[in-house]
Amino acid sequence: MKYLALAAAFTLPFGAAHAAGGGDDTPKKPKCEKGYVYDKKAKSCIQAESHLDTDTLYESVRELAYAGRYSDAQVILAVMPQEDDRTLTYLGFTHRKMGQADIAMDYYQQALAVNPANILARSYMGQGLVEEGKVADALAQLRAIRAHGGSGTWAEASLRTAIATGHTFNY
Repeated sequence: MKYLALAAAFTLPFGAAHAAGGGDDTPKKPKCEKGYVYDKKAKSCIQAESHLDTDTLYESVRELAYAGRYSDAQVILAVMPQEDDRTLTYLGFTHRKMGQADIAMDYYQQALAVNPANILARSYMGQGLVEEGKVADALAQLRAIRAHGGSGTWAEASLRTAIATGHTFNY
C-alpha cells in the first residue's frame, strides 16, 4: 500500500510531445502531490502507500530519475526491495547524478553482485567511470556488457558513446 502512494506522489505528467505547429489531444497524467502516485487503472492520483506492483513503482522511479528529480526517485526507492538489482541500479544512478560518485559506485557493485548480467548497472557504472576519467575501467564494463549479450542495446550504445565522446547520459 505504501508503494502505490509513493509512486503516485512523484509520477510526472508525461505525454506525447507536441508536433511542430500542432497540438496534442492525448490526455496527460496529472502531476500528483507529494505522497501520491498516478494509478493508471483509477486514472487519478492515489496514496503511495497503496497496492502498486513493483514494476509500476520502477516505472515511476525511472520517470522521476530521467526528469532529474533524483531525490523524489530516492523516496520511492527507499520503500522498494533493497536487495533487488534494479533498486540498487537506480540508487546508483540517482546518487551519481546528485554528485555522489563513491556512493553510486558502491550501489552499482551491489547490483552486479546480485546480478552480474545487469547490463544497465554496467552501463551506468561505466558512464560514471568515464566521468572520473577511468576510461580503461569503463572499457572493461563495455566488454562485460557485450559478454552478457548486451551488444546492440541502449546500455551498450550509451556507454560506447560516452567512452568515445566523454559525454554521459541523463537517462
